[in-house]
Amino acid sequence: MLRRNGHLNSKAMRRFLPMIQSAAGYILANGPSTGEDRWEEDGGYSPFTLAVEITALLAAADMLEIDGEKKAADHLRETADCWNEQIEKWTFEGDPELCRALDISGYYVRIASPGATDTAGPAGTTPIRNQTSDHSLMASDAVISPDALALVRFGLRAADDPRILDTVKAIDHTLRAELPQGALWYRYTGDGYGEHEDGQPFDGIGQGRAWPLLAGERAHYELAAGRTGAAEALLSTLEKSANAGGLLPEQSWDGPDMPDRELYFGRPSGSAMPLVWAHSEHIKLLRSLADGAVFDMPPQGRTRYIEKQTGSKIRIWRFNNRLTTIPAGKTLRIELADAATIHWSVDGWATVKDIKTKPSGLGTHFSDLPLKGVEPGHAVVFTFFWPESGQWENVDFTVRVGE
Repeated sequence: MLRRNGHLNSKAMRRFLPMIQSAAGYILANGPSTGEDRWEEDGGYSPFTLAVEITALLAAADMLEIDGEKKAADHLRETADCWNEQIEKWTFEGDPELCRALDISGYYVRIASPGATDTAGPAGTTPIRNQTSDHSLMASDAVISPDALALVRFGLRAADDPRILDTVKAIDHTLRAELPQGALWYRYTGDGYGEHEDGQPFDGIGQGRAWPLLAGERAHYELAAGRTGAAEALLSTLEKSANAGGLLPEQSWDGPDMPDRELYFGRPSGSAMPLVWAHSEHIKLLRSLADGAVFDMPPQGRTRYIEKQTGSKIRIWRFNNRLTTIPAGKTLRIELADAATIHWSVDGWATVKDIKTKPSGLGTHFSDLPLKGVEPGHAVVFTFFWPESGQWENVDFTVRVGE
């Protein structure tokens, strides 16, 4: 056990430390964009995955620092700060027509394509899975999903943050389903994972149905916002979504009764049952309501980003996350899988500087390029010499300084 009498058990923690360090190093090297979101469908910048990644880095940093690995811990926190500061640039956008209709500034999208950058905002399109080829939402970069509530659940954004409130408004307008047991929510706009409209089973395409799990997640958001009564009502909705044996389904049927297909309005659809994930959320919600607070909200993000409003001094360039612009005043961190000498210039190679990377202690190598005094509109150009192979990269990379 990592805790004994409420305190960290340092001896037990040290047994887990190599695993923690390895896991943090993996997130560091492969994030912030994910190859697959929590619905196991799409890659890109997902608010849900970003919340998990950032929180994991902060938690790992605390454990590493307790063991004396302060440099590695600081590196994780700096990375978390950098990613946290860019969440809105990557994922806050919105369909202009819908935003005008709802009088909102935008909303956190379900997932932004891997082409999103620090200054351009969400970019490209994200395919909607399990759809017929002529569906109007086959590809979109402004898909709405309750996934963004993870930013509150993991303590990165306050429940009353104006962008969260706008997102909740968009979620309820497009994804809320009123069923006999109460309100449930769909996974995202245009979801095709569920029975066909006529009740025929999902066969690779279909129509997404309402998920009881999402009522539990919404209840946690309501509790974080201080609305205990609303959270208790959603607990009742979640429990009423179960079958006669108390098993929670993946999805609830939201269409008219079809007795010949054993589908009844508000009752379990033909989806997986029990969905253990939903039962886990039910148990966590019971605990949270008993505590009067979201019991599994990690304290690191809430303290660092909501209470202390910690920002970031850096932007990170990596081969799998090639930054193209950087805000003026930020330091450019170049992070690589191997040791290298960075050959760089801020005046088109008229003058050149060389700087060697140093190990992060987490399996990567990095160096910070100070850009103080570099005017907006100018560019940093760099390439790499790899000492282990004795080879040059022979490609120039450019990061432009923005406003």
